[in-house]
Amino acid sequence: MSAEREPGHDPWPRRVAGGMNEDVPPAQRDEPQDGADRHDLKPRTHQPAGEELGIPQPAASKPAASEHRASQPGASQPGDDEPGGEEPLDAYSATVVHVAHTVLPSVASLRVRGRRGQGAGSASVLTADGFLLTSAHVVEGAESAEATFTDGSEVVADVIGRDPLSDLAVLRARGEVPPPVPLGDAGALRVGQLVVALGNPLGLAGSVTAGIVSALGRSLPTQSGRVVDEVIQTDAALNPGNSGGVLADSRGRMVGVNTAVAGIGLGLAVPINDTTRGLIATLMRHGRVRRAWLGIAGAEAPLPPALAAKVGRRAGLRVAQVVDGSPAERAGLRRGDVVLSVDGQEIATSTGIQKLMVEHAIGRRLEITVWRNGALVDVVAVPRELSDA
Repeated sequence: MSAEREPGHDPWPRRVAGGMNEDVPPAQRDEPQDGADRHDLKPRTHQPAGEELGIPQPAASKPAASEHRASQPGASQPGDDEPGGEEPLDAYSATVVHVAHTVLPSVASLRVRGRRGQGAGSASVLTADGFLLTSAHVVEGAESAEATFTDGSEVVADVIGRDPLSDLAVLRARGEVPPPVPLGDAGALRVGQLVVALGNPLGLAGSVTAGIVSALGRSLPTQSGRVVDEVIQTDAALNPGNSGGVLADSRGRMVGVNTAVAGIGLGLAVPINDTTRGLIATLMRHGRVRRAWLGIAGAEAPLPPALAAKVGRRAGLRVAQVVDGSPAERAGLRRGDVVLSVDGQEIATSTGIQKLMVEHAIGRRLEITVWRNGALVDVVAVPRELSDA
């Protein structure tokens, strides 16, 4: 049912008619050995999600002593005072050694037995009371895994929850674990910054590789057909078995979860940020993440100059596909519509819609403003739970 608005004070006529399946074709992922590891998924002033559950939060800590020394020309380096006259470490080596010494004891090698056979991966200690963090595909089809740390200690960990759409999973160890790895903020990373990957590639426990942030904001297609956004690209060597391991910054804070090998010299990691902190906290509390679903796919598109001047921005999301029977189709969205806002939030990318498709949007009426045939049109959609799509 539609109703036109009087032009009046608004020069753009509107019609009222009655949100986003970000599904994209899945990309090929590196295949694991023996089956289970099938494809390698800003701090703000408010309280970060997960703090109440004991997830370590990023802190404005001072640089580690070794980093401070390394940053000063002529300053002594680790090894200067050691017997035998060993050569001092350069600044780069000192930083990597510091990260390895600090983080590696809290990174476990996982042995997984699932419906499709055995596999391996990595995990990191998330909280002092035994929560571990890994990639969802590492523990797919498994109810538990055996975690082995670099000191030789072993513990059985139960799978508490996994979220294939973000490629993250949480486990709970049945025994004692090493200290947790502090969480950093991927939003503070810069291209060219040093990062260190720690994990257990190809069954080689306690491996460390270093590289730089090659790019930020990459998209990682998952097996479910969804896309993980804001992925970190690094040239630190990653191989099957690294999945679920730690990507750390120079201060030993986890800024990403290693999740894929995209090619020779190219690795990807799911970022640690406010969004993923919330997902992790939800998995710890409920064991699953509920998401809303609209049923459209699209890409960023430029707006006509006159419209851009009115709305104060240059781009919107052009709808390329509307899934049959989806909430978007029932609301009257059409291929070719340019989405400008959803529920009062400006939209220009698929990422923007994905961020809104959270649990509280399920079953709630959302007003969507689109540009269609030279006019602004409002439609109302009611997203439903993704698992019911």
